[in-house]
Amino acid sequence: MQPYVPQRLPLASLDHARIIGKVGPANAALARYDGLLQSVINPGVMLSPLTNREAVLSSRIEGTQATVDEVLEFEAGLDFGGEKTKDIQEIVNYRKTLSIASEVLAERPITLGLVRQMHAVLMDSVRGANKTPGEFRLDQNWIGPAECTLEQASFVPPAPLQLLDHLQAWEAYVAFDDVDPLIQVALVHAQFELIHPFKDGNGRIGRLLIPLFLYQKRVLASPMFYLSEYLEAHRELYYARLQGISRSGDWTGWIEFFLEAITQQARANTQRVRDILALYERMKLKITEFTRSQHAITVLDALFDRPIFQSSDFVQRSGIPKQTALPFLRKLRDAGVLHPLREKSGRRSAILAFTELLNRAEGRAVL
Repeated sequence: MQPYVPQRLPLASLDHARIIGKVGPANAALARYDGLLQSVINPGVMLSPLTNREAVLSSRIEGTQATVDEVLEFEAGLDFGGEKTKDIQEIVNYRKTLSIASEVLAERPITLGLVRQMHAVLMDSVRGANKTPGEFRLDQNWIGPAECTLEQASFVPPAPLQLLDHLQAWEAYVAFDDVDPLIQVALVHAQFELIHPFKDGNGRIGRLLIPLFLYQKRVLASPMFYLSEYLEAHRELYYARLQGISRSGDWTGWIEFFLEAITQQARANTQRVRDILALYERMKLKITEFTRSQHAITVLDALFDRPIFQSSDFVQRSGIPKQTALPFLRKLRDAGVLHPLREKSGRRSAILAFTELLNRAEGRAVL
């Protein structure tokens, strides 16, 4: 099989008659979500469960098996060992990569330098760390069944000698303002996946670029729109539509799929954010009533930021004096707001969980 040669962007022709019916609903759904997002006082804290969920689901597409609660339990000090810990570390790196890239975007746009920086963070000290983190590949790679040869591959990305030319053209297109930013982000994501510039981690970097691009184009007020839930649920179609581009140039079919993904995910995210905001308001009244303290909002923000935690870590993160913070936690535990995952034993702190937040973010009973 010959290496794929990417088509130049912007595309000269698309079947706009097929796409036009998807563009309006996608833009409307995303605008409603962004409007809600802008009403959140501290989205980084209040919506951290959504960021954790995105990291888990995007990594799951690549084969990891950890869950949101397991990631939080690991960070709170529970030891899983073996492959589970490796899975969790990949998810933690994904979240860290998004955070670092978001900070960079406040100062400068998406560039190949930023993409390499993201990849270095994503692949730091995890499986694939031997595959030149932060460096574009110098060898031919391919996609197919395990141990398949190049001739047996289902897809062969561009040859390494042409790789930088394709990446520079991609970078220029990212800076370009195409006819519609949602059509453009569909093309940006797909082209990156098809160029496949790294030895490993291409899928995760490509999905991270979606909210970052929308933030750069000011479609979103903050880079907190996550698409991996839809892509993971429709994984076979996701890959089939990408394959349709490489095999028959079906960009229109890909864009139709991607716009539908944005529409459905924006609606789901909007409802999930509303549920989380409603929980925050309800818990603000409840915790104020229980604690009758000036620290009530600080306590609440600490719980939303990290809903599974060691009591000693809570004291440090909240900044509330230990002699005040620990009685707060006991009151919340007695009231059924917090649930123990590990009791205090000797020098080991208790591990507590704010289960209602986890369940709201996941849309199901997690703990």
